Amino acid sequence: MICVLSDTHGTDGHRLDGHLLDAVREANLVLHAGDFTTERVLDAFETEVTALRAVHGNNATPAVRERLPGECVVDHEDVTIALTHGDDRDETGLAMLGRQEGANLVISGHSHRPGVTDTGDLTLLNPGSHADPRWYRPAYAELVIEDGRLEGRLREPTGETFEEFGVGL
Repeated sequence: MICVLSDTHGTDGHRLDGHLLDAVREANLVLHAGDFTTERVLDAFETEVTALRAVHGNNATPAVRERLPGECVVDHEDVTIALTHGDDRDETGLAMLGRQEGANLVISGHSHRPGVTDTGDLTLLNPGSHADPRWYRPAYAELVIEDGRLEGRLREPTGETFEEFGVGL
């Protein structure tokens, strides 16, 4: 399983607990679309996960920006994922990034609004924010690769699923 998060914010600690903490610990891969804010938050995440791929966000300190790229491409089990915070890209820009990188899925954060958009040739995913949801519900995403498809669901940190989606590969 791939666990997808964004916009943790905070100044110390990973801000994970309950079902979400278990999901992060059990995941084969954790993708984070930015805004750890401080090195202490990033360090705390790294102690909980087996494999973390992450980008920095617009609220990252210079020390976090030195450790994490602004964007990256992740190839995992025949799935190509473009990962960005997305603060400098609208939906069209995110889709262009995905096409440029040959991605099946583009993951971004920044808005704190969980959602999935099918552009026809690729899917855009914003996992929302598990720790600082602002005006939206707290959220993260889980992805599973099965039978040539990427199956996903948006969940609250308690484990409640509120949206399911599929991505063709």
